[in-house]
Amino acid sequence: MSSHIAEGTEADPRNPSGKTFFGHPRMLANLFSVEMWERFSFYGMQGILVYYLYYSAAEGGLGLDKAAATGIIGAYGGMVYLMAILGGYLGDRVFGPERTLFYSAVAIMFGHLALSLIPNFAGVIIGLILIAVGSGCLKTNASVLVASLYDVKDMRREAGFTVFYMGVNIGALVGPLFTNTGWGIFGFHFGFLLAAIGMALGLLQYALTRKNLPESVHYVNNPANGRQKGMFVGGLVVAVVIVLILCMLGLITPGNISNWVIGLTLAGAIVLGYILIGSKKTDETEHSRVMAFIPLWIGNAVFWSLYQQQFTVMAVYSDSRLDWHLFGLEFKPGLFQSINPVFIILLGTVFATMWTKLGNRQPSTVTKFSLGMVGVGIAFLIFLLPAGHHIVSLWWLVLILFVCTISELTLSPTGTSATTRFAPEAHKAQMMAWYWTSVAMGTAMSGWLAQFYSEPNEVPYFLTMGLISVVAGVILWFFRKPILTMMRGLK
Repeated sequence: MSSHIAEGTEADPRNPSGKTFFGHPRMLANLFSVEMWERFSFYGMQGILVYYLYYSAAEGGLGLDKAAATGIIGAYGGMVYLMAILGGYLGDRVFGPERTLFYSAVAIMFGHLALSLIPNFAGVIIGLILIAVGSGCLKTNASVLVASLYDVKDMRREAGFTVFYMGVNIGALVGPLFTNTGWGIFGFHFGFLLAAIGMALGLLQYALTRKNLPESVHYVNNPANGRQKGMFVGGLVVAVVIVLILCMLGLITPGNISNWVIGLTLAGAIVLGYILIGSKKTDETEHSRVMAFIPLWIGNAVFWSLYQQQFTVMAVYSDSRLDWHLFGLEFKPGLFQSINPVFIILLGTVFATMWTKLGNRQPSTVTKFSLGMVGVGIAFLIFLLPAGHHIVSLWWLVLILFVCTISELTLSPTGTSATTRFAPEAHKAQMMAWYWTSVAMGTAMSGWLAQFYSEPNEVPYFLTMGLISVVAGVILWFFRKPILTMMRGLK
């Protein structure tokens, strides 16, 4: 009997009930549902946030200029993924991944409530800090919980992450539909309230099912001692004080906050890499695999710097360039963010089935990364086709997001799955956090790059973005053989 069939039996500690969910451990369905509600709230809020920031006060917004608004969105998105470092430490060394996820979900819910109930910039600051910390910590540990359901060599593992990824995108589809509708009827704050309700439902779902997870995730894998915890808390306090001082001195502003997040992300990634590579608990094989991840980290950052422009450049493009009159009605521009999740839902099972059937014949991790980078570059080059027309058909953006989706399904589940396989045994959550710093870098870059976009210069902008990603993907593919060698038997 093959190993993946054996793991579906009652004797398997990862799936003690023996029940399955489309051939996967039963708890994948519970994690799928929890993540769906969390993403409902996350993408629902983010689907209207940029407009709340730059729409005028008469339209219910805060009246920032578009460059500052998109910079804040990029910086906030980057901070979400950067907080994965905090989530990695708390999951590995303080609470364990299961409790860390629970506390993170609570923080997210209160963050959405702050956006809904507290007016003006105070609500934005409090809300985005709580959501960034909560979402970052949740992301790291949710992936660890999914990985705990499978053996490291279980060929269902990557397909399982793809199924989990569909839960993400069901939430990402429905969230913007509800919050944009709520914004249109009762205003921005009602849209944010709907996001809070969605997160509350996800929290309830998790509270009722968390006890059924494998026993290993309820414990701290590598507990920190009192001195280490004290140093960590002290470091956090010092960091908060420094940020407050820089804000009061006017050195951190809405216009340059994405620059600070990029620098902070790079510093965090270097520190995490040093910990993972230099740890005495990282053996020779694990050390080689961590080193092999470095070029994938760079490629991932390039991919997300384009892909995450859905929340910056594409959001502005949707508002100012697209014709949203459909079926005799005028729709809100944030609804475009539900297009990508539709394609994910339609194609996610196709990709999961394809990887499962191909088994050991599927492309290597490095090749999948390369294909994803080339694909998202091609998506940006498609923007050149309708350039020059002031009002653009919605179907052009549908085509662009379709190509982005193919690229995302090729690279993103592969990235999270590969990270859990590359991870040193003593640093699973921190390795996952290192992966999320690459997404943080790309997301912050998407906000920084948005300042160079405008309708008059969209041809050179989209041409440059597309070519950079295509060339980077080709370069990574040429170096696939030495990277695969360093992966030490992992494909």
